[in-house]
Amino acid sequence: MAMPRPTAAQFAYGSCTVIFSTLAMLLLSQTSSGPGIAVIVVAALALGLLVAMTVPLPRTRPVTAVPTHRPAADREPAPADREPVPAARVSAGAGEPARGRAA
Repeated sequence: MAMPRPTAAQFAYGSCTVIFSTLAMLLLSQTSSGPGIAVIVVAALALGLLVAMTVPLPRTRPVTAVPTHRPAADREPAPADREPVPAARVSAGAGEPARGRAA
């Protein structure tokens, strides 16, 4: 079973923890010996690994199927689906002024 790949947030938090904790421990301990620095580096790496592993992973939402079209009952009829208007009704009031037509 393969381990999941670390996320960018895990890399960032782990790296920052290693760098800042190493600097803090070196400044606070004021050590200059090789074994003392090695202990601080190992402790900082362990702390960085701990922080990186405790960063919450992004949650994946379940994918829901989204319909690409509306059902036929919900949509308006397309212009081709509408009944044609008889030509006699269209041209009946073409010559009359707008005020003279019956509503």
